[in-house]
Amino acid sequence: MKLLRRQILHLATGAAALAASRIAWAQNYPSRTIKIVVPYPAGGPTDLVARIIAEKIRGPLGQPVIVENVAGGSGINGVGRVVRAAPDGYTLILGNNGSNVLNGALYSLPFDLIEDFEPVARLTTNPQVIVTTKAIPAKNLSELLV
Repeated sequence: MKLLRRQILHLATGAAALAASRIAWAQNYPSRTIKIVVPYPAGGPTDLVARIIAEKIRGPLGQPVIVENVAGGSGINGVGRVVRAAPDGYTLILGNNGSNVLNGALYSLPFDLIEDFEPVARLTTNPQVIVTTKAIPAKNLSELLV
């Protein structure tokens, strides 16, 4: 039976794809260095948490985990760097409410914090406290705001 040229090309392409798929098996994760971007300068609380996490996961993962501080723009610069990184799971961001929530509410960003990111874990909480001197008679926030 005579095969048409197009059928031969389809068969050849299929055979090549099948051969390539055997070569291109997915690698185990992680197979190279993981980068945690902190969108603030080194030495702050977010940086400290990132360095503790990096140290703890380095051993079990069997790969280097580095922390990169990308300060500026109230966290926007660091978040932007992660948005532009390859979506392969090797570049993570450890941000906070400011960098990962408030900036999206306050500014027009060149990326979408909801669509471009997937939360992985909630690591810490940061309760906020308002204090004043004893000379002010307020005992709660309502009395202070009056």
